[in-house]
Amino acid sequence: MSHSQHSPKNNKNKRKKPRRSQEDIMANAFLRATFKPVKKSMIMAWFLDVVSVLLLVGQTSVLVAIFSFWLDYFLGKSELVAPNIWWWAVVVGLLMVARAVLAYVRDYLLTNAGLSVAKSVRQRLFDKLGELGLARRYFGADGALATKIVSEPDHLIGFARFDVQKMTAVTTPIILAGCISFYSVTASVILLLTAPLVPIFMAFIGIATARKSREQMDALAQLGGRFLDWIRGINTLSRLSAVDIAVVDIEKSSEDYRKRTMSVLKIAFLNSAVLEFLSALSIALVAVYLGFGLMGILPWAEGQVLTTYSTALFILLLVPEFYAPLRRLGAEYHVKGQAMACAKAIAPMLNFKSKHTQGVPITLKTPPSFHLKNITAFGDDGRVRLSPTTLDFMAGKRSALMGESGAGKSTILHILLGFGDYEGDVLIDDGVSYRYGDIDVAHLRQQMGYLSQSVPLLPLSIGENLRLAKASASDDELWAVLDDVGLSAVIRALPMGLDTPLGERGRGLSGGQGQRLGIAQLLLQDSNVWLLDEPTEHLDVQTADEIKSLLWRLSAGKTVIWVTHDENFGDLTFDVVHDLNKKGQADEK
Repeated sequence: MSHSQHSPKNNKNKRKKPRRSQEDIMANAFLRATFKPVKKSMIMAWFLDVVSVLLLVGQTSVLVAIFSFWLDYFLGKSELVAPNIWWWAVVVGLLMVARAVLAYVRDYLLTNAGLSVAKSVRQRLFDKLGELGLARRYFGADGALATKIVSEPDHLIGFARFDVQKMTAVTTPIILAGCISFYSVTASVILLLTAPLVPIFMAFIGIATARKSREQMDALAQLGGRFLDWIRGINTLSRLSAVDIAVVDIEKSSEDYRKRTMSVLKIAFLNSAVLEFLSALSIALVAVYLGFGLMGILPWAEGQVLTTYSTALFILLLVPEFYAPLRRLGAEYHVKGQAMACAKAIAPMLNFKSKHTQGVPITLKTPPSFHLKNITAFGDDGRVRLSPTTLDFMAGKRSALMGESGAGKSTILHILLGFGDYEGDVLIDDGVSYRYGDIDVAHLRQQMGYLSQSVPLLPLSIGENLRLAKASASDDELWAVLDDVGLSAVIRALPMGLDTPLGERGRGLSGGQGQRLGIAQLLLQDSNVWLLDEPTEHLDVQTADEIKSLLWRLSAGKTVIWVTHDENFGDLTFDVVHDLNKKGQADEK
């Protein structure tokens, strides 16, 4: 056996390359599943296209009849009858109006379908972001994620139009070719032979469009991430007189995004120009055939008139409409490229399955206890975020969790909330003991109250922020919890009361008032577990003492885990104090 038969090069050539990558398969499956709820609207839009084509054939027939009548009149073969002409003109006008109405309804259906899908996907992304927690770092920085959630679903809007146009681009030419074949089989054959040129060229353009669209979206995500990072550090930049550096960096990212956007548009315009050229060439070919046929100078039928003026007019009026859906499909092909690029970006995020959401959902009826057994957690860089730790948080007791910065206090809260990976065992017991690995932690998380150093208040009204914790809460319930946290008098004094809008991050309230509003949200949740991550860290001493006393009073009977680095508890007496600097030791009060 020769050496060439065993060569690696030959073996490589024998391997068959997959036609589509796994990423493409996932993106196509995502688009099919996402647009399935609006499939009826898309089918209806396609049906309207079919009806519109049939009306077009009728409209063309009437126009040809009018032309034939006028031609016969000028040739002296018939007399002009005015009422008949006007009646035909009215019919043509009605058919044109009917086609315009159908086109409007079609566009309305497809636009609403696209907007509905984009809204649904954006909501799913928001929900998934809340479910992912710390795992969101696998999908980019916060700025890139914000761009992905806010901007990218809009690229799906036009896909419904493309998908329907794809069906129309098949049915319309077939219907028109069938109608034309009644008068000239040769003309219909010419049309059917030239029609594949459009999708063939479109396929070549589509590959480049998808790649350029993905690069454009990546550039936009990078721009969003950089902008958010610079905005977050604007105070530091101002102090260091380095604002110009940020401006230059953002300017470079903006220019990169502009260039990539223009690359996509360039391909789109090139695609349209070539498709128009191919269509014009094909129409000209049919027109030449009909012209030579009328003059009787076709090489295979010299001296024979193969068609009439009326037939030639009928065919020539329909030929542009034969290629019109193919041209529109080609012109909108870049929409599919953008939708595919969007699907490739967001499908992995939506399909991400956390191992903490695959278990049995449990409902806490009483304050539970938590038992951490030899828990270890690592960061993405491999650094130990929490060294082997064993802790017990007893049911209905208040436990303080202390330690130096970086000791793993917040990491423990994240683990209890179901965010992040860890090694070891976590048990929860509310009368029945469960392993965290066996339950749906996402469902459990909804039954936990969490308060951090800064409450994530949104630029909504005070009432709307409170109802984020309980959407069905009445105004009386809101005023009750505001009274419990000592904010009711302050809110009632405002001109708009509960409808008073807040700015970004709760602007309009002081730090202490923001924390009190966060505590009011905890009360509305009515959770049996409160996880408090240094809730008084950035407050002045007096306000901090007031918030501590308030939390202490309202958390009675709950399982409370209070993260703090302050060893001076004042009047607070925790049931258990865990110091992560002293592993294995707990001070019970």
